Amino acid sequence: MKNLSLKMDDDIYLETERITSRIKKARNRYINEAVDLYNQFNKRKLLKKQLSKESSLTAPDSMEALLEFEKLIDGRQTI
Repeated sequence: MKNLSLKMDDDIYLETERITSRIKKARNRYINEAVDLYNQFNKRKLLKKQLSKESSLTAPDSMEALLEFEKLIDGRQTI
């Protein structure tokens, strides 16, 4: 584990203290879980952005392939 010095806004600190005392969880554990959850959230946002970018790059090729498949299907139906 790494030791950190953390500056926290007073109102956030007080709310954290109230919550951790009510749920009987150590402040350190609570903050670790909060940061872990926030990391997961941001990883998903980054992945969504990456997938959206990659999807837009492959869209023209996908449409071309789709049109080719439709031509094949239309060719079979006319037989």
